[in-house]
Amino acid sequence: MEAATPAIELRALARHFGERTALRDVSVSVPAGATLAVLGRNGAGKSTLLRILGTLLRPHLGEVSVLGEPLPRRGFAVRGKIGFLAHEPLLYSDLTGRENLRYHAGLHRVDSARVEEVLEAVGMGARAEEPVRLLSRGMVQRLAVARAVLHRPRLLLLDEPRANLDPTASRLVEPLIGRSSGLTRVITSHDPGSALDEADLVLGLKDGRAAFVGPAEQFRGDALEELYR
Repeated sequence: MEAATPAIELRALARHFGERTALRDVSVSVPAGATLAVLGRNGAGKSTLLRILGTLLRPHLGEVSVLGEPLPRRGFAVRGKIGFLAHEPLLYSDLTGRENLRYHAGLHRVDSARVEEVLEAVGMGARAEEPVRLLSRGMVQRLAVARAVLHRPRLLLLDEPRANLDPTASRLVEPLIGRSSGLTRVITSHDPGSALDEADLVLGLKDGRAAFVGPAEQFRGDALEELYR
């Protein structure tokens, strides 16, 4: 019986910006439905990796496969299957939350009923008619979560997904972007403890290289301390 195709497969991935190398010789395989935590200090290459997986950057060397499609050649085939929650909310500040989500629904050919569904799911139904620029950072983050899952993606790329969320909001978004969503997830976080608690696999990056690749339960103690030293 053939093994299932990994949701993500990286082989000797490299990416540079001019003379600066952001990623070098990074390899990892992520099964469908698993959660990969990408950890490391600022500048280690975490956000660059997410942008490559999200088809926003091209790799310079190596092989990248996402949801069975080679990147960047077949990027068009996976963009609609990826939910990307980045540092920037990717929302228009002068539009209301509802207007933003309706705009993204049009891009993904999603029914307007889904807009109302995700607004209620993140607890923003009552504030959906307010311009995004007037909302708190926590409310904007909730709308960003709603945008990321609006089109029912198969893969979530989550860069500090619970930033600015209070405990109540964190509980609201858990079914959408948490482990209980059942989706394949790649998470970056400045809080390695919380990321490890919900990860199956860990990719530890140090100066763009893979300092650790393996099960989350093995990435404790000395391995974790060495990564942030």
